[in-house]
Amino acid sequence: MKKIGIAGAILAMGMLAGCASPFPQGIVYTELKLPVDATGNGGRAPKTGTGECMSVLGMFATGDCSLETAMKQGGISKIHHVDWESKNILGLFGQYKVVVHGE
Repeated sequence: MKKIGIAGAILAMGMLAGCASPFPQGIVYTELKLPVDATGNGGRAPKTGTGECMSVLGMFATGDCSLETAMKQGGISKIHHVDWESKNILGLFGQYKVVVHGE
């Protein structure tokens, strides 16, 4: 009976894992594109730059998702808006991007 209770508790924790996150999160698969920020610099943003990070097994993470890196990569000096992209499969492999739009 104790084993069933422990298994139930583990299952409940897994099912409720995304409840308190600031964005929607799937237990098995997540792929999102979300806005982060917009500035008063209106108009069309002709340039786009990205900063990328990744995680493996939820234990190892590497990359540079900073705005500075994304701006350099896109040749941007004036930010219009910033988006965020996330892809995660079973918590085993995650890919994250900061996308900066500007001129």
